[in-house]
Amino acid sequence: MNFELERPEAVIKAQEKKKGLNWFLEMLVFVPVFFVCMFAQILVTLPGELMLISMNADYQAAAAAGDLEGMAEALRLLGGSDLYMVLALFSTVAMTAVTLLFCRLIQKRRMDTLGFVKRGAGREYLIGLAAGFVAFSAAVLLCVLTGTIRIEGISGTFGGGIFALFMVGYMVQGMGEEVLCRGYLMVSVGRRYPMWVAVFSNAVIFAALHLLNNGISVLAFCNLTLFGVFASLYFIKRGSIWGIGAFHSIWNLVQGNFWGLSVSGGVTECSVFRTTMVEGRDIINGSAFGPEGGLAVTVVLLAGICVLLRKKSI
Repeated sequence: MNFELERPEAVIKAQEKKKGLNWFLEMLVFVPVFFVCMFAQILVTLPGELMLISMNADYQAAAAAGDLEGMAEALRLLGGSDLYMVLALFSTVAMTAVTLLFCRLIQKRRMDTLGFVKRGAGREYLIGLAAGFVAFSAAVLLCVLTGTIRIEGISGTFGGGIFALFMVGYMVQGMGEEVLCRGYLMVSVGRRYPMWVAVFSNAVIFAALHLLNNGISVLAFCNLTLFGVFASLYFIKRGSIWGIGAFHSIWNLVQGNFWGLSVSGGVTECSVFRTTMVEGRDIINGSAFGPEGGLAVTVVLLAGICVLLRKKSI
């Protein structure tokens, strides 16, 4: 197995344009970029939030009665609704836009240095979708075989319209996180340091971005770091961002809206299957955080990393 990682073309081209900063400075620059992304997402989300509030009968009734507790409860329920979750997913388009603008205007990088390679883009995206579906379904199979989750049957809360919105939303969200962590951060660090430094640093940062999620645990953090390593290797070996962007998107979609499981602590009502967690088996099924917090996903991600390490770059 070859543990050496050659710089992919995206890093080489970015390096030719401008040499990378000291690692600590790269991290310092990343922080304001990330917070600008978050602020931009808030701005994008605000009109949709106001519209959802204006359409919420419970909130409006409580507001008319001057019931502050009722208003707060209505907002809490609205914040956990599928419509609000879809709105949050679509808001990540702001993350992508801010990251692309920073890389283009400040770092003077072209789109191909972020992995947006035109050649074979459609094919890579389709391969990523298929690989992501198979990979997460393998984790579900491990949970079923170990008796840690039960698939009860078809869900009665599935809706085709909201499922389609989730599908497009996750396509936006998955690509957004890949652009930020792999296309921008990993490539930026890789301009000056060995690729393994770029891989591990962006993977840990990626995991840290989920620290405020519901149900986060030490194992969940480790799995998120492993996902970051896997995603980085996928980017490096395949030579573009299309495949891992698709993989990330479908990975999130199938765990929540296909198998009916929590997505990094987030819960949705719209799913194809109704699945329940077996109590007391948290170490494997991940409990409230979802399978990403359990050993089943650890096994799948480690297997995926081994496969990528054995694979030559295309």
